[in-house]
Amino acid sequence: MNMSRRLAAEFVGTLWLVLGGCGSAVLAAAYPGLGIGFVGVALAFGLTVLTMAYAIGHVSGAHLNPAVTVGLFTGRRFPGRDVAPYIAAQVLGGMAGAGILYIIASGQAGFSTAGGFASNGYGDHSPGHYSLMACLTCEFAMTFAFLFVILGSTHSSAPKGFAPIAIGLCLTLIHLISIPVTNTSVNPARSTGPALFAGGWALQQLWLFWVAPILGAAAAGMIYRLIGGDTNPAPADVVGDPA
Repeated sequence: MNMSRRLAAEFVGTLWLVLGGCGSAVLAAAYPGLGIGFVGVALAFGLTVLTMAYAIGHVSGAHLNPAVTVGLFTGRRFPGRDVAPYIAAQVLGGMAGAGILYIIASGQAGFSTAGGFASNGYGDHSPGHYSLMACLTCEFAMTFAFLFVILGSTHSSAPKGFAPIAIGLCLTLIHLISIPVTNTSVNPARSTGPALFAGGWALQQLWLFWVAPILGAAAAGMIYRLIGGDTNPAPADVVGDPA
């Protein structure tokens, strides 16, 4: 598949993840009388990944996440030369998704990004006021588990066609666990987009939501090669085969 098409797919897919997931948090989570709450937001994030995995998995692999790209690289499922372009497309997509969400949200009287605009945080900016160490550990562990599921469900021996379901449900579970801790990142591109619009503390704390997910994903890639028997696998996409 032509690289420009793959990068365009990653851009659109990550845009959808941020718009759908963060949009549910900003626009619908606490809507008076009809708010979807934590469970609804968790489900929304899972659905964004599931739907895009089926839509563009055969084009780009539907990584939609710099940590996923890094984890697939350390798991020897993705070539190193493509890591930087994928991450750039994902971050730009996350920024675009946050931009669209900002235009929509700011159309309501009294709108402000003071509440964080679905940004991730630790300490005083953690939803449950969890410490820096607790948030770092949570993001590392959740991303590790996410990559472990991705690597397992896309293994050549795994049932075909079901990977998007497993991956989407895994992301939903991750959000159910960690929204109170960090507002759930496990995705540096998802964290970067909203932080750019929220500014202030969200940008100051953004480093954690790059470092912890990428370290967790990289560790998962290396460990899955030992547990899953991937001693020297050929490069593969997250979902589907390139057209």
